[in-house]
Amino acid sequence: MTSILSSASPAETGSKGRFFCGELGQDLTMVNHGGQEVWRAERLSYRKALSFNSGRVFKNLKAVAYEVSTESGATTSPGTYDEKMLANYVPIYVMLPLEVITVYNTFKDRDGIEQQLKKLSAAGVDGIMVDVWWGIVESQGPKQYDWTAYRSLFQIVQGCNLKIQAIMSFHQCGGNIGDAVNIPIPKWVLGIQEKDPDIFYTNRNGNRNREYLTIGVDDQPLFYGRTAVQMYSDYMKSFRENMSDFLESGQIIDIEVGLGPAGELRYPSYPESQGWVFPGIGEFQCYDKYLIEDFREAAINVGHPKWELPDNAGSYNATPESTEFFGPNGAYLTERGKFFLTWYSNKLITHGDQIMDEANQVFLGSRVKLAAKVSGIHWWYKDDSHAAELTSGYYNLNDRDGYRPIARMLSRHHAILNFTCLEMRDSEQTAPAKSAPEELVQLVLSGCWREKIEVAGENALSTYDRAAYNQILLNARPNGVSRDGPPKLKMYGITYLRLSDKLLGGNNFKIFKTFVKKMHADQGHCADSRKYGQRLDPLERSNPKLPIEDLLEATKPMKPFPWDKETDMGVGGALADFFDKFIETITSFLK
Repeated sequence: MTSILSSASPAETGSKGRFFCGELGQDLTMVNHGGQEVWRAERLSYRKALSFNSGRVFKNLKAVAYEVSTESGATTSPGTYDEKMLANYVPIYVMLPLEVITVYNTFKDRDGIEQQLKKLSAAGVDGIMVDVWWGIVESQGPKQYDWTAYRSLFQIVQGCNLKIQAIMSFHQCGGNIGDAVNIPIPKWVLGIQEKDPDIFYTNRNGNRNREYLTIGVDDQPLFYGRTAVQMYSDYMKSFRENMSDFLESGQIIDIEVGLGPAGELRYPSYPESQGWVFPGIGEFQCYDKYLIEDFREAAINVGHPKWELPDNAGSYNATPESTEFFGPNGAYLTERGKFFLTWYSNKLITHGDQIMDEANQVFLGSRVKLAAKVSGIHWWYKDDSHAAELTSGYYNLNDRDGYRPIARMLSRHHAILNFTCLEMRDSEQTAPAKSAPEELVQLVLSGCWREKIEVAGENALSTYDRAAYNQILLNARPNGVSRDGPPKLKMYGITYLRLSDKLLGGNNFKIFKTFVKKMHADQGHCADSRKYGQRLDPLERSNPKLPIEDLLEATKPMKPFPWDKETDMGVGGALADFFDKFIETITSFLK
């Protein structure tokens, strides 16, 4: 086994010399023990994902880095950051627990959260993301905002030298995948349903979904004289006024604007609270009186007054072939079906465009980035109908790109598109679901880069295994790192879901710290984002509104950019897992 050792002698008592065997990733430390120099394995950090296949041999064993450190923890390095390698740096953020601020607007477990944040900071994490719940802050009545608990949280985050990505969460917490707590939208808003139940999304059977107000009331002054969009705008204005010190200091760097259920720009087409189970196709959510009337007017305007909303698209847990709408040669391919799907998806884009424009006006001049989240609806992607995407509002087919129009809309607001399911692999999905998360991610990310907007992302489900981390690393830099400057393709940032005791425990945290290091292209934590190509200039005013023709032009399908088969900066694979268990066994035996 070859290695490169530090040129500095580690023979002096109390000093350490370290080397990394890159492919095995074993980090050995030379210590002076009884007058003799002894190499000791301290931890494992793995350069590449390795598989433990029969007949396969270890290859490309080589040392890739070294450093000399003292027992006190002070570190010196052969030089400063490698500026060219730093251009490959992708910042990583960690999502805080859903209930970090309780439904009663109190800061839960202040001391415990602070200790967890300190661990993240020490691991090199760049910042955190947190839901700023509308249902908590404005719970007492219209325009009665209480930011006290969130200010306390932000102060602790600031003290831990972590940046803040704040989500304007206008949705309910509860009823979605991964929701372990219940935080409704403000009760005084919910109370309006007694007079007008159509303020919520509604399916064909008349079932209401209380996760998020229907886009049909965006411009309806039903909420004590305000429209839904005005309520969202006022909330963001209050946030800016009350968090101005964090904005001006550069602590808050990102405002993600909630645009639908789970904060995502989509319809609530697959609610677990109404019995949906994966991989059901979901249901269209446009049967409240406001959207019914909007569709009727749209149909009249194109000379088809008798056209109505679909009544043959199945139920939540149907399969495409079991419905007339999504089946082979189904109604989605007819003139009427295409008109409906265009209207349904355009309403969603218009909704996003309107609220992002409000957000742009609110945060104009602040040194922040705006962002919007798009959901990774990966099931039935391999079916010709893409049924689950269509019910969610993403009019994406084999011959039509449903995501690039969203990216084009966001481009006028200088906003980032945040996409989910970065950790998922096709091989992990069940065949009947016809799922293709890898192809979906490649399509969406490629569309964003073609529209010249930044794209960030996150994992859809909690994960702690190397295979998932390696998949995220691959998507973060699809063509690997460049030793001569910026890589061909690079995501703007990654958010890991989510902070927990399980993440910070034992081997899970060891692997996560390696993941952070690889996301940073083996460079140390860099507090100055300009050094890796991210400038936070004052937010400029949105560009003029795009005509519908420009958005429709973006539906033209284009081949995604090529992706490498695997990341060149992985955290290890099956062999690494084997060594983890081996070291754990030895450590337990020696205790």
